[in-house]
Formats: sequence, structure tokens, C-alpha cells
Amino acid sequence: MTKPQPVIDADSIQFWEGCKNNQLLIQKCLNCSKHIFYPRIVCPHCTSEKIEWIESSGKGKIYSFTIARRPGGPAFKAEVPYAVALVDLEEGVRIMSNIINTDVDQIKCEQEVEVVFVKNGEITYPMFQPAANS
Repeated sequence: MTKPQPVIDADSIQFWEGCKNNQLLIQKCLNCSKHIFYPRIVCPHCTSEKIEWIESSGKGKIYSFTIARRPGGPAFKAEVPYAVALVDLEEGVRIMSNIINTDVDQIKCEQEVEVVFVKNGEITYPMFQPAANS
């Protein structure tokens, strides 16, 4: 069964192209110097349109998470149990993704994680795993 795919539009295409190249790209405002995620055309902090794409370190900490022990639809049945988390990146933005390559019962808030890229069909997704140093 095919999993739902993200809608890739003009605002997010650079993000998804970065993922395809194993780069976690986020935006940075050239006016106020704040980092931005999710992709957009205007800075949510100062409303400037002067935004650039930069590569994130891909490192962060789990802010919050949930363990899905029942699938979020038929396409996810083979994945259970799986973890969905909010990850605070070092750059100060928060991203939602899966935590993989670990026992879901060992995941905890404030745990250090790092990005890994997982290809599913035509899309490469940023996911996170426990950091090597944790």
C-alpha cells in the first residue's frame, strides 16, 4: 500500500531537493538573522522577503514524542510501533519527523538525535535517530 506523499510546491521544493541530496535545508532571514522552518516566502519574525536556504547541522533534541502502537492508516500497518517526534534543531527551529533505528521504548524527551535520510518511492524524508554520542 502506498503511503501518503507530501505536496511539493514552490515554497518547499528546495527543502525536498535538499533531502534528495542528503541535506537538511532550512531557511534563514537575511534581515533579522533568525532561522525558519517550515519553508515560506516571508520571514515570520520580521516579515522580510530576504530569505536564504542554509544547511542545518541536522542535530537536535527531542522536544516531545508519541509512540503509535496502532497504525495511522492501512499504509502504516507494517511500521507499528513507530515514533513521531518534535525535534528542536540546533538552529532553533522545530521539525516533526520519525525517530528510527532505536527501540521506541528507549526514546525520551531531551534525547540528542541526528538526521538520517530515508527514501520512500520518489521522496526522500528526513528522519532522526539517536545521536552517536548519546
